[in-house]
Amino acid sequence: MEREAATSPTENGPETDTAAVRRHPALFRAIKRRKNPRLRRSDITVTDEAAVKRAVKAASLGNAMEWFDFGIYAYLAGTIGRVFFPSGSDTAQLLSSFATFAVAFLVRPIGGMVFGPMGDRIGRKKVLALTMILMAIGTAAIGFIPSYDSIGFWSPLLLILFRLLQGFSTGGEYGGASTFIAEYAPDKRRGFFGSFLELGTLAGYTGAASLVTALTAGLGSDTMDAWGWRIPFLVAAPLGIVGIYLRLKLDDTPAFLKLEDSNVHISEAADAVETTARGDLAKIFRTHWRPLVLCIALVGAYNITDYMLLSYMPTYLSDELDYSESHGLMILVATMVLLMLIINQVGRLSDHFGRKPLLMTGMIGFFVLSTPAFLLVRQGSLVAVSAGMLMLGLSLVCLLGTMSAALPAMFPTNVRYGSLSVGYNLSASLFGGTTPLVITALISVTGSEMMPAYYSMAAALVGVVAVACMKETAQKPLAGSPPSVGTEEEAAEIVEAQAPTPKF
Repeated sequence: MEREAATSPTENGPETDTAAVRRHPALFRAIKRRKNPRLRRSDITVTDEAAVKRAVKAASLGNAMEWFDFGIYAYLAGTIGRVFFPSGSDTAQLLSSFATFAVAFLVRPIGGMVFGPMGDRIGRKKVLALTMILMAIGTAAIGFIPSYDSIGFWSPLLLILFRLLQGFSTGGEYGGASTFIAEYAPDKRRGFFGSFLELGTLAGYTGAASLVTALTAGLGSDTMDAWGWRIPFLVAAPLGIVGIYLRLKLDDTPAFLKLEDSNVHISEAADAVETTARGDLAKIFRTHWRPLVLCIALVGAYNITDYMLLSYMPTYLSDELDYSESHGLMILVATMVLLMLIINQVGRLSDHFGRKPLLMTGMIGFFVLSTPAFLLVRQGSLVAVSAGMLMLGLSLVCLLGTMSAALPAMFPTNVRYGSLSVGYNLSASLFGGTTPLVITALISVTGSEMMPAYYSMAAALVGVVAVACMKETAQKPLAGSPPSVGTEEEAAEIVEAQAPTPKF
């Protein structure tokens, strides 16, 4: 039979016979409606502003406390090297300390593979409370470990054990907290609310750095080595209790609750959950491998630059430029406070202009500015070091203020927590936690104090490619979830926009 008209791309499909469409318009409209059913008002989530703010506060404060716990170790790296690894040169002690820092990242993917699918299965808030309990236990326990002089090799062995517990718990933290906020926030303000998560990260790091700085200045290096280093770790226990309380008070996210309610029969829903529990990891790697690879590339570039500036830089200043430990931390604290003041505005900008422009600005900033920034830092003066740190900080804040909204949107609701936890922690394990160790080793091997700049530039180049390949998700519903809006008026507008135009 002869074709009546050439095929051409139309709204009904990539190759639809236009003559057939003209002959059977009602049929093709029905097909289109079946593929893309119109949203009913009941499908659209209208967020409660007060509930969103409570959720953001609980997730962000919990995240701040989690990263306070984690940041303490980075800022006490030199002291921990002397207490737990007393033999060898200063470089060997530092490498041993950073190797123990990196150990926690080895188990982060395992934590992500355990806690992520669990969060998709039993809910976000329960898993987030559990991760906080484990982190508080691991951090407080480090504060009770006897020194190497007291119990010998058992001392570093226990340190590694509790670092593994910290890393395991952290495997479920970022993916869950970013998913929690993203699923609570309205679509048009997801960037703004998501930026509070990284505000919490900066607050945690700032609190840890400030406490370590104050203790070092007040007690002196000898007293810190003797017993003062324990105080920041022991502070973690009461902070953890506060975070757990805040998280358990909340309801689970609207997107997760709607996903649970989508099955009419409870038994069928339970069967589906059990099936997902057994096969969710295989499903993530088999079905969602493209966004997973993109997530790993983005997070790798982001984590290298993040940990280079926020974790490694104080050590670089003290070991390579002979700054006192407290002075290096004070400069970092000042930089982080400035970033905290502007990070929410970056989130607003990502809602307005899109995630990709902000992420690309940050990646290009690191690629272009890393070398001049480290040349400034190497000058050694307070003004030059501060200017170099600020250049890197302004590049980093473009990533910090945007990433927590961009990453959850890459995966559908039913596997979001699991996919993001797996991708984020695989990348963080390979690239983020190893950053201080790799940079210290590269400087030791090459003798070049510019290695942190070159390492950041390589990471930023990968990030530029990854950002170019990602889809823009600003102001769009999360995959697998209906639209989420801030007011009833917005919901009505969405429904009305789908109504067919009347014909006269």
